[in-house]
Amino acid sequence: KFTNLLGCCYRKGNLVFSEDGNTLFSPVGNRVTKFDLKNNKSETLPCECNYNIEHLDVSPNGSMMVLIDEGMYPTKYSFSRSVIHTHDFRTKIHCVSFSPDGRKFAVTMYNSVVLYKTPGSSPEINPFVVEKRFAVMHGTTTCIDWSSDSRVVAIGSRDMSCYVIGCQMFKNLSVKSVGGLKDVVVGCFFDKDSLDLMTMSELGELCLYKSDTELNELLPGSRREHEKEYENDDIGGKDDEDDDDDSSEDDNGGAKTTTTVKSFTNNNNDDSNIIKSSIIRLRSCDYHKSTKILVSAFDNGVFYIHEMPAFQLIHSLNISEQAIASTKFDKSGQWIALGCPNLGQLLVWEWQNENYILKQQGHFGTTNCLDYSPDGKYIVSGGEDGKVKLWDTGNYNCVVTFTQHTSSITGLQFKSNGQAFVSGSLDGTVRAFDLMRYRNFRTFTAPERTSTQFSSLSLDETGEVVAAGAQDTFEIFLWSMKAGSLINVLSGHEGPVCCLSFSNFDNILASGSWDHTVRIWEVFSRKGSRDVIQLTCDALSLSFRPDGQEVAVTTLDGQISFWDMKTTNQVHSIEGRFDMGYSRKESDKITAKKSSFGKAFRTICYTADGRYVLVGGQSKYICIYSVEGEMLVRRYEITCNLSLDGTLEFLDKRKMTEWGSLSLVEELDEDGNSKKKITLPGVRSGQFSTRSYKPEVRVNCIRFCPTGLTWVAASSEGILMYSVNTGNDDSFNPFDLDIKVTPQEVKRLLRKSKYLEALTIALRLNYKDLIREVIETVPLTSEGHFTEGHLSDLHVDLLIKFLASQLERSVHIEFYITWSCVLLKVQTFRLKQRNNMAVRASLRSLEKSLSRMMKVVDLLVLLDFFF
Repeated sequence: KFTNLLGCCYRKGNLVFSEDGNTLFSPVGNRVTKFDLKNNKSETLPCECNYNIEHLDVSPNGSMMVLIDEGMYPTKYSFSRSVIHTHDFRTKIHCVSFSPDGRKFAVTMYNSVVLYKTPGSSPEINPFVVEKRFAVMHGTTTCIDWSSDSRVVAIGSRDMSCYVIGCQMFKNLSVKSVGGLKDVVVGCFFDKDSLDLMTMSELGELCLYKSDTELNELLPGSRREHEKEYENDDIGGKDDEDDDDDSSEDDNGGAKTTTTVKSFTNNNNDDSNIIKSSIIRLRSCDYHKSTKILVSAFDNGVFYIHEMPAFQLIHSLNISEQAIASTKFDKSGQWIALGCPNLGQLLVWEWQNENYILKQQGHFGTTNCLDYSPDGKYIVSGGEDGKVKLWDTGNYNCVVTFTQHTSSITGLQFKSNGQAFVSGSLDGTVRAFDLMRYRNFRTFTAPERTSTQFSSLSLDETGEVVAAGAQDTFEIFLWSMKAGSLINVLSGHEGPVCCLSFSNFDNILASGSWDHTVRIWEVFSRKGSRDVIQLTCDALSLSFRPDGQEVAVTTLDGQISFWDMKTTNQVHSIEGRFDMGYSRKESDKITAKKSSFGKAFRTICYTADGRYVLVGGQSKYICIYSVEGEMLVRRYEITCNLSLDGTLEFLDKRKMTEWGSLSLVEELDEDGNSKKKITLPGVRSGQFSTRSYKPEVRVNCIRFCPTGLTWVAASSEGILMYSVNTGNDDSFNPFDLDIKVTPQEVKRLLRKSKYLEALTIALRLNYKDLIREVIETVPLTSEGHFTEGHLSDLHVDLLIKFLASQLERSVHIEFYITWSCVLLKVQTFRLKQRNNMAVRASLRSLEKSLSRMMKVVDLLVLLDFFF
């Protein structure tokens, strides 16, 4: 099942804190990522919208969330991991916000606002029940804010005015319009327990409106009184477009407002009201009502923190050179969340202590390649931006980013000891990075007379030989990791070397090229190419089986072929083109069925046991094939995001005209920017000269975890992680049942101190709680119960995996470490004798858990030393 999304932490939309302030919700494409700031973890929620999410909000009680995507389909999502309802507004939505009491939420459209009842607060079954609708704005809505008692709402508009609307019938308030700004309203905020209002425009203007009517002074009215007010004045008030200290009063004796302050936040050194520069514009702002702190962020990457109403500057900080699209205070007002979509940057800054609580940034563009560490603890990824990032699989956060490369990353691989990894790039360098000091300690290049780009990379089993395939000279370069010098140059291919892989046992190198061949090299014997495998088409990727006895190759014609390394004969073949699914681009003139003939699998890897292969390519599907059966086992749809190119399945004939598709017609929005992101023919990532592009959905790399529990895929949306471990300790998955295999029998045997029989039955039931009860009952001195022959091989593998999972969840760290040592001590001979792929996967999962616990123990020892 889908577990998490790495490689991207923020794309677009607004950021939202939970009610307790410990969790931050960030839209990532058509998904939502939840950052646990208290435990330093992240999790992507298992829900998808049809398009990229633009707006979201969480209810005050934290039970549900409203998601609105680009396609105008808001989704009600419950945190019980289920979608309540999906609604189509058939128009663009600009804002969504829950009321402070959580009984309703407001949705703003073109020039109107609609109030909906929150599910559970009313007896209606339909989740989208309209309570009221207001259409009084003269321009498109831009922002929204609620009063403290949830009875009044303020709506900002592009007509440079802000509208105060009573959600109930009041005698002294219907709809109030206030002005005074000279540009589009970016933010509007009520003061705490008051009708005093503050507005900010794109030019950095700030206006404060003082109301002589308090919230508790609003008098209930009737519908007849409101109809009379609308007969006298459609708006119910006059716009305040005068200078400072001007007042406005309703014609019907309603609430009065007075403009007391008008200032400029774009230049903190200038206290005047003169706007000096209109180039730098305000993009987002937020106001904390309790502490009266205002944060304003601009399109040059600068944000200011002011104390209101004195408008005194507290902090100013520049985090990047790109626009900050979203700012948000937490409930306490100590943390500020900042999102920069152009860089994929997400920050949480504690402004009082001036330090970062969270600082994450994803790959700018597509993720090209990735690899697992041998123990499965880390994932390293490389993207088109030339950055190499290291991710921790425990908390799913980026540990470190390496920026030494200057071009796109094409290959990554860990050393067998997991202490270093190498990366290849189109900038003509291969670099080795140390995970102990996080530094680049080796840089390999081609000879001075040769300037080449490396398109493939591989390491031998010992990690002492680095091989890189050239894209333009068609050669394979070999370097020594220890000496840092060039060992050999292998020639023979007549096309770009697109894939390389070392065998884990025979110390042979396999290389695939566009010249329709796969060459097997004996690198250490210096005999050159040993065998040449002729293919039917260009080779795209290859992978050795974990035991090194078989190699799988994908070709441009959609075929997957399997070759025996001893005889170099083909043993299996799979026709995979028809399993990639039908998809087409928005501007294609042909159907998805016809366009599928030009697609192929561009990445392949074996599972940890070697029985299956995972393949992906120019499609939104990842396929899992059985090698022995030569059949499709399962197909995963990695995304349903229609904001990506290549996800459509049917040709929309309504958009086809005599001269072409309507998707090729450029349209402009209200800001003068292009709505459609048209790409050039043959360009996957889009037309970069326009600074906006619509990426094509594709899978660039797939890797299976050595522990055998997870696999990851580098795609256009980021790094997708899938796991067989659902995290449910109460899962019941028996595999060897009998009439006497019952939980009652286990407990009876425990009372009689027959621990081995009880453990065997519990493992046959495969009930996690029951296994835990047996293990925590067995005395650690009973080593004789686990000698050779007392536990079957299947039970030993299952017990190792269970101990690995308990080391990550249980608080009894020393107990389970001792259990692991006892089990490995008495089973060492049998494990060495078996030494198959299943045993290695189990031991690597245990190694991953033990290495993580060692860091926890070291931290506890360090804390005990200081305190």
